Amino acid sequence: MSSLEPMATLPSGTADAMLDALPHPVIMVAADGRVANANAAAESFFEASLPMLRRHSLGDLVPFGSPLLALIDQARARGAAVNEYKVDLSTPRNPGERLVDLHVAPLPERPDNVVVMLQERTIAEKMDRQLTHRGAARSVTALAAMLAHEIKNPLSGIRGAAQLLESSANDEDRTLTRLICDEADRIVKLVDRMEVFTDERPIERQPVNIHVVLDHVKRLAHSGFARNIKFIEEYDPSLPPVLANRDLLIQLFLNLVKNAAEAIGDGVTDGEIQLTTAFRPGVRLARPGAKARVSLPLEFCVKDNGPGVSEDLLPHLFDPFVTTKPTGSGLGLALVSKIVGDHGGIIECESQPRHTIFRVLMPMYRDNVAEPGGAA
Repeated sequence: MSSLEPMATLPSGTADAMLDALPHPVIMVAADGRVANANAAAESFFEASLPMLRRHSLGDLVPFGSPLLALIDQARARGAAVNEYKVDLSTPRNPGERLVDLHVAPLPERPDNVVVMLQERTIAEKMDRQLTHRGAARSVTALAAMLAHEIKNPLSGIRGAAQLLESSANDEDRTLTRLICDEADRIVKLVDRMEVFTDERPIERQPVNIHVVLDHVKRLAHSGFARNIKFIEEYDPSLPPVLANRDLLIQLFLNLVKNAAEAIGDGVTDGEIQLTTAFRPGVRLARPGAKARVSLPLEFCVKDNGPGVSEDLLPHLFDPFVTTKPTGSGLGLALVSKIVGDHGGIIECESQPRHTIFRVLMPMYRDNVAEPGGAA
């Protein structure tokens, strides 16, 4: 008897269980281009069950002219595996940026059948962007400390001198002295807003019901800047408390809702802001200087149907002094990023016309034990 015995073939049920255990979407494409098989992650990615996927060709599920279709042809022609990185698979059915790395290989026993594995890049890139946003916030911290000392004191002297001149000036000159005072006050207010970034004290956190916070924010918005906008709420009522500072959460979501309302604009009759909460297990963030990874299972979203954010602005949206508003300071979203970072969470924006989402991922409260990850 030979010492080299053939390996036992795995039962089909075991093979399917192995595929379903993978966190990455895997599909098998038949010779006619139809989906022959898919694992559970693929069903989740394409938001369709396996029987539904089998009714479609792959071309129905990916953008028109997608590089994935050419990769499949290339893998069949070569008889070897091929890869491509950072491919966008977003479709009207699956809106928003869906960047994936593609790994395509023909089946040795059935060369016309091809296996495709998708590795989503979204979460990894969110983590990288968030660290960049925090670095930008730290730059503002240093700048704000310098401005508070170097600008506010001279401005106080300039304003005082203008007030003295105003008492003895004629009407025409009084207009100019009033302008000096108003502009000095405006600069002081801007510096005061930036001084928020200099506060590096640990924040006081406790269990907070996020739905109470969002309801409070909605009432504030409805009574003021968003009185003509329709609010839609999709809440998970079983959501556990978030480990946070209630006042800072109100400021955070009030800024996001105000940003959404301003994006929609005045005079729009069908403006909508959607507030959603959900539990998303599996997202964990490695903190600098800490061995443990922080779990971020709580997802809070603010969605609007405004015109969207331009593609070139999107990567810099949370940087200080970046704004699309003629009178904006560009500090609102930078402050939002700082608050989220101080809570050990992350924030990201996905945008296309009439579908902009600000997604906040935060740690939850667990039995009086804080999740690791205080201030960034």
